[in-house]
Amino acid sequence: MPKVFTRDPRSLARTVALQAGFANDLRGRVDDQSALEWLVEENLVRSKDTDGVLALSRDLLQGLQERQRELDQLIQTYAPAWPVHLLSPIDRNILRIALYELLYHPVTPAKTAVNEAVELAKVFGSESSARFVNGVLGTAMTDLSKGELNQEKLASEGR
Repeated sequence: MPKVFTRDPRSLARTVALQAGFANDLRGRVDDQSALEWLVEENLVRSKDTDGVLALSRDLLQGLQERQRELDQLIQTYAPAWPVHLLSPIDRNILRIALYELLYHPVTPAKTAVNEAVELAKVFGSESSARFVNGVLGTAMTDLSKGELNQEKLASEGR
């Protein structure tokens, strides 16, 4: 696991949620907190605000688990050339986290969600991940700002 040095507890929480989501994805488990618990047990989550980091990580991971189907449908909508199941698990989980924050985590500014996702892609993804993540989320942001993407629309479309 790459070492990530950040002073911001919210950035660290996203990193932890990404790592746990990645592990769950590889094991084919949607509703599982064991990867997160492992990160805690191995003392891999270090911060001055460890409790806050873990609380946000759990919140993000739970949101990803509860809304995985609709988040994956959104990814497919905004990256139609790439079937979701064929995306890199890292890219897929970065996009899930960012889309979840954009739609269901109003305390996170939209630009912050996108910037954090791009930074995660630079650290954990491939050479082209940051550009891919930025493009997908940029298109989603455009629809969000036009009001074409929101929770109510997703609910009415059965996502």
